[in-house]
Amino acid sequence: MKRITIQLPANWYWYAYALVIVFILYLPLLGVGLASFSADRYIHFPITDYSVKWYGVVLQSEEIANLTAYSLAISAIVSVASMVFAFFGALAFTRYQWWGRSWYQKFILIPIFFPQYVLGLSMLLYFNAIGITPSWQTTIIAHLVWIAPIATLIVVVLTHKLDPALEEAAKVLGASHPVVLREITFPLLLPAIVTAGIFAFLLSWGNLALTLFTSGVDNTLSKWMFTKIKSAYDQKIPTLGILSMVFSALAMALFFIFIKIWGNINKKYSNII
Repeated sequence: MKRITIQLPANWYWYAYALVIVFILYLPLLGVGLASFSADRYIHFPITDYSVKWYGVVLQSEEIANLTAYSLAISAIVSVASMVFAFFGALAFTRYQWWGRSWYQKFILIPIFFPQYVLGLSMLLYFNAIGITPSWQTTIIAHLVWIAPIATLIVVVLTHKLDPALEEAAKVLGASHPVVLREITFPLLLPAIVTAGIFAFLLSWGNLALTLFTSGVDNTLSKWMFTKIKSAYDQKIPTLGILSMVFSALAMALFFIFIKIWGNINKKYSNII
């Protein structure tokens, strides 16, 4: 009888360790998922009666629909603005020599390392000091203060790998600086810019700390969920959590599809050249 041997990959224990860590991190989400399917108004384990009625309640709620639209609008504005800041900020970070560049490279990192609640409180005190009433507009500004530097650093990584000879060759052939940016630099950096936009959207979508301090009387989905959790348990909260996760997963899936398609286009273009 032939003996069957199983060959484990090298350093298999590191893979096992990573799987255990991921399982521990995502284990609480299993409880949230189970809670969203409970038919009872209040959660208790073990769940005796399963139902999808809370998904129907959430999807039919006009209040939640308005809050979702509000949060989507804020996240979309932050995402687009972050992509613009990231593109030009990354070029200023890596491409051009100008006075104050070294200081810019250091100061852009400061908001990232601030605790968000401290940053949110600082923004609230600043808005009050200059006489601006907190609202959804100030929430966008607060989100950008924290998210735009992260988006910029994402684009910086690809900018460092970009060969300056491509831009120099275009200039030698007579292209102006705006044309080089539009026809050479921007297309090459587009995958990183889209990546930065996706991350900016998701970071803004789920942000509570900055929103809590800077939104004033305006409400967002994350702020509404926090208020509900703080006051009393609401069965719609785990359901909204699962739906938000599904939405985030779909956004990431679309991003990977875009990167795959863009890579195939670049490969075909390179073969033609």
